[in-house]
Amino acid sequence: MGDTNQNKGPFRADQVGSLLRPEPVKQARAQRADGRISAEQLREVENEEITRIVEKQKAIGLKAVTDGEFRRSWWHFDFLEKLVGVESFIADSGIQFHQKQTKSRGIKVTGKLDFGQHPMLEDFAFLQSIAGGHTAKMTIPSPSMLHFRGEIDKAVYSDKEEFFHDLGSTYKKAIQAFYDAGCRYLQLDDTAWAYLCSDEQREQIKAKGLDPNELSFLYAKTINEAVSNRPEDMSITMHICRGNFRSTWVSSGGYEPVAETLFAGLNIDGFFLEYDSDRAGGFEPLRFVSRKDLKIVLGLITSKHGELENPDDIKRRIDEASRYVDLNQLCLSPQCGFASTEEGNLLTEEQQWAKLRHVVEIAEDVWK
Repeated sequence: MGDTNQNKGPFRADQVGSLLRPEPVKQARAQRADGRISAEQLREVENEEITRIVEKQKAIGLKAVTDGEFRRSWWHFDFLEKLVGVESFIADSGIQFHQKQTKSRGIKVTGKLDFGQHPMLEDFAFLQSIAGGHTAKMTIPSPSMLHFRGEIDKAVYSDKEEFFHDLGSTYKKAIQAFYDAGCRYLQLDDTAWAYLCSDEQREQIKAKGLDPNELSFLYAKTINEAVSNRPEDMSITMHICRGNFRSTWVSSGGYEPVAETLFAGLNIDGFFLEYDSDRAGGFEPLRFVSRKDLKIVLGLITSKHGELENPDDIKRRIDEASRYVDLNQLCLSPQCGFASTEEGNLLTEEQQWAKLRHVVEIAEDVWK
């Protein structure tokens, strides 16, 4: 079968982004937190470990390589708190997952939003410098996450329209800045849509005085504004996640409530969708995929535990999905990263690499 999708992401065999933090990184981060080593010394350790895992990603056959998010504590806060107008603080409690709660950390919008000299541009530049012939993939939280997880000072933004307008403009600048740094494959990570899929979470959203349908509209409009000027040769995807912390999760519910907004309404190039358990529902919502150039990356391989899936089961599920979306538009990946927070999921590094190799081997079989 001809493969038109190998020049730009998403690729047939792809990955979400974060990787388990190796021991040297964990130790160096702890030493930096205690003031025992300098920021430069920490960065040297990170550089060394990132170089090692990039080589490993190439060796197992992935076309897109990431830095494993090794320089971050969280998949979202580290990026968001470095936007102009945003500050971090120690929250009263963490984010509640089933069975577990994360460390306490929060963000607030305390000034007008903008994108300035963001440290992650330098992080990307390092990844780009070691990617070689492979595509350096950058992951950042979606604009929705600032609203969904942040506190907004009403004295700064009394008007929600103004807030979302500035948020869209800030991200538009961010996308251009990453492009100028050489980024051609950018992923927006977004857990808000999964909350909007869950009846239980929708009720909680309403209890906060918010309207889930209005949020859905505002988030989609802001994302479209953010990506509206992206250059032709840049691929922007979105990963929709139900939460991933120490192998637990937050929300469940199929994509049906937001499927039309996402698949027919967002002007992005591909979706990474979590499909590793029945919490994600069936493939029926994919009937809203109407564009022939939209890629759907099926997250059928779990990153939550180390046991390898039966390849025949995975191929059967890809076949099921192809009833709704042409096989040529489908790709395969794990359902999430392996370490959305620095603590990481409950599996070993060896199991992580076996999972990614599994993705590559199954994809090579399906899209010969």
